[in-house]
Amino acid sequence: MRAPRKLSSEMNVVPYIDVMLVLLVIFMATAPMMTQGVSVDLPQANSAPLPTENDEPVMIAVAADGGYYINVGDDSEAATDLEALTQRVIAIHNEKPETLFLVRGDQNVPYGKVVVLMSELQGAGVTKLGLVTDPAELP
Repeated sequence: MRAPRKLSSEMNVVPYIDVMLVLLVIFMATAPMMTQGVSVDLPQANSAPLPTENDEPVMIAVAADGGYYINVGDDSEAATDLEALTQRVIAIHNEKPETLFLVRGDQNVPYGKVVVLMSELQGAGVTKLGLVTDPAELP
């Protein structure tokens, strides 16, 4: 007659590792598809990065076609005109006065278009305003 087997109190973690690896592959494959925003060809400049704060900055883009885009709400991909953009900025600024607004201007957009946008933002009461650039390539 055989002796009865002892009960094992060890946990088998191999299935958990398999599930974790499958999830890791799924997240790695889908992460590049999750980027949002408008494709803007940023100019290059040497500048120091802005300090990070708790609140996310509001990104406003001026695309090569001259359209304005803002990344707040569900319609961040839809172009808007300057008046509608200013009204949205005023609403955001009234709710959170310390919000940082960043302007991403395509390098092919006339300089005056970006200046007019920044002037409208300052006229709306925005005090924290910055420009986004790509790092300059070293020679």
